[in-house]
Amino acid sequence: MAMPLTTTRISPDWPCQVKTPGSYDWERSATKWLRDLIPARYSSYPALIRHPVLLARHAQIQVQQEIRVARTALQTARAELPVLGLPESVIEHTIKLYAAEVMQLQHIARSVRAVSEALASHSTGR
Repeated sequence: MAMPLTTTRISPDWPCQVKTPGSYDWERSATKWLRDLIPARYSSYPALIRHPVLLARHAQIQVQQEIRVARTALQTARAELPVLGLPESVIEHTIKLYAAEVMQLQHIARSVRAVSEALASHSTGR
């Protein structure tokens, strides 16, 4: 006998902005959260609006790209920022900022993955 979707254990990475899978309007809350993660120009495309699984896929790609950008900025900061004439304190602060951003983006990526999996299992379970 299949378990109801509402008893699914939620991942610790589940975003607090998204309702529990299977609850009323949870897909709409997932869509709204995912749309906030992608550039505004994409959020008006009808295919992305109508198909939350497609939106989730795009958000996954977007966040992975942002992780690459933040990592590149972090890895090149020590060599490239002094050339710009920035004080050491600003360079150190910037390096900490990029390191924190990489960590935050990795958490967001795990959250997007959790939402994507829930949307995919919900759409195939129809």
